[in-house]
Amino acid sequence: MGGISRRALFAGSAAGTAAVLLPAGPAEAKPAVAATCASYRAGYHFTVPDQWKNDPQRPVWIDGEYHYYYLYNADYTTGVVGTAWRLATSSDLVSFTDRGVAVPKNTTANGDVWSGSAVVDTGNTAGFGAGAVVVLATMSPGDGDTAQAQYLYYSTDRGRTFTNYGTAPVLANPGVRDFRDPKVIRDEERGRWVMALAENDKVGFYHSTDLKAWTYVGGFVKGGIGVLECPDLFRIVAADGTAKWVLGVSANGKGSGLPNTYAYWTGSFDGTAFTADSADPQWLDHGWDWYGAVTFEKRDAGGTLDASARYAIGWLNNWDYSGTTPTIDCDGFNGTDSIVREVTLKRTSSGAYYLASQPVAALDAHVSRAVDLGDLSVTGTRVLDYKGVAYELSCEISWSQLLGAGVQVRRSPDGGRHIDAGIYNDYAFLNRRGTVNPDPTARWQESHSPFSGNRVKLRILVDRTSVEMFVDDGRYVHSSAAFPYLIDTGIALFSIEGTALFENVVIREFTV
Repeated sequence: MGGISRRALFAGSAAGTAAVLLPAGPAEAKPAVAATCASYRAGYHFTVPDQWKNDPQRPVWIDGEYHYYYLYNADYTTGVVGTAWRLATSSDLVSFTDRGVAVPKNTTANGDVWSGSAVVDTGNTAGFGAGAVVVLATMSPGDGDTAQAQYLYYSTDRGRTFTNYGTAPVLANPGVRDFRDPKVIRDEERGRWVMALAENDKVGFYHSTDLKAWTYVGGFVKGGIGVLECPDLFRIVAADGTAKWVLGVSANGKGSGLPNTYAYWTGSFDGTAFTADSADPQWLDHGWDWYGAVTFEKRDAGGTLDASARYAIGWLNNWDYSGTTPTIDCDGFNGTDSIVREVTLKRTSSGAYYLASQPVAALDAHVSRAVDLGDLSVTGTRVLDYKGVAYELSCEISWSQLLGAGVQVRRSPDGGRHIDAGIYNDYAFLNRRGTVNPDPTARWQESHSPFSGNRVKLRILVDRTSVEMFVDDGRYVHSSAAFPYLIDTGIALFSIEGTALFENVVIREFTV
C-alpha cells in the first residue's frame, strides 16, 4: 500500500492513444504531498481527508444525520497495512464532516478491523443500552485461510467512539475460507437479527436475538463471478406496490465478460432463505470502478423511512490497481467514493424488476453555476464553448439513422485525449482508453450495457479522477476512475455515420 510514481506508459490502441499509470515498486515511499503537484482531489465527491480508504460501511441514521463509516488506514504511506473505521457525518449526503476514527485498529491482539455493518439497537437487545450502536466486523488475527471471524464493537455515545466486546469472536470461523463482511438487518416481524455473510461463493444467513450469539440457517450459492464480498440484503417497494427483497454482493465477473462491481438478485426472503427471481444476477453498475458498494435506508429530515427507495455509495476503485492514483503524490490521499445515489425498484415491459439509480437529489442544492446550451445538431464532432474539470452534463440525444453518438469529456486542447460516453449500435458505453487511467493491462477500458432505440438520456458526472454515466434515468450506470491531465478541460459532442440532435444540453457545476 505504498505510493505510486507518476511515470506514464503510452500504448497504441484501436481507438487512439491509451495512457496508463504504472505502480511504483513496493519499497517506494512517497511524501504525503508533492509541492509541485496541482490538486487532483475531487470537487464534489467524497474523499478521505488523508492517507487511504477503501470499503464504505453502510451508513446509519442517528440524531438527524447519516453516520458514514469507512475503512481507513492512517499508515498507508509508510507501508503499514491495516484498517480502522473512520467516521464522517452528513445531513444531505453531499457535504460530509469528518469525525475521525471511530473503531480503532490494533488495539487488541486481533489486529485491524475489516468490513461489516453498524446497527442502532433501539430495543437494547444486546444489553449495552437502548440506542447503542453495535458494529459487527471481520477481523483476521491469524494468517491461515480460515482465520477470518466476526467480532463485536459497541458505542454508547451515538456512534462516535466504540469499545471492543472482548477479544473472542461472536461468530467463529467453522473452517471456511473467505468468511467475512457481515451485513446485519433487523427482522422486526420475527423479533430477531439476520446476518448475511460472504463465504467465498456463498452468502450465508444467520440468526441472533442479541447480536452476540449467531446460528447458521442457510445460504445462497453463486459461482462464476469470483469470491463474493460485502453482501447486502434489503426490502424495497416499487411504484406499482410490488415489494421485492434484494440480495447484493460485490463480485468480479470480468472472467465472464461481466462487470467487477455490485451484482444483485431480486426475489423473496422468508427470514431464513432467499429465493431469486433469476439465477443470473443483474448489475447495479456496469463500469470498472464501483466496488465494495453498500445501500442504506432513505429517511427524511424527521427520520421517517421511505420504503420505496434506498441510497447507495461505492468505492471508486478496483483491487486490480487500487494503489494507482495521482492523488497520493499530489494530495496525500488515496480514496474517492461515487456520488451517493438514490436507488428505486422499476418494472420492465416484460414484467421483470430491476434497480434504477440516480444521483442524490440534494446535489441540486449545491449547484453553483449552470450553463444551458439548449438544443444542438451534431454531424461528426462539435466542440462546445465550455471548459472544466468537475461538472455534470445532461442531455437527451435523438436520431433517425446513425451508428453512434455521445460526449467527449475532459478533452485535451488538441482533441487527442478524451473520455467518451454514449451509445454505439446496440450498447451504451463509457471509454477511458483515450486518457491517463489506472489499468496497467489496458484491457479494462470500455464498459458496455445493453441499448436499443433511437433516443437516449445521458447524465454524466465528471470529476478530477472519475466519470459516472447514468443512462435513461439510471436504468444502467457506468463508473470508472480516470486521471486526465488537469489541462484537459474541453467537451465535444459527436455522432458517427449520421446526424444527432442533442436536446436540453445543460452543464452544472457544484460547490460542496
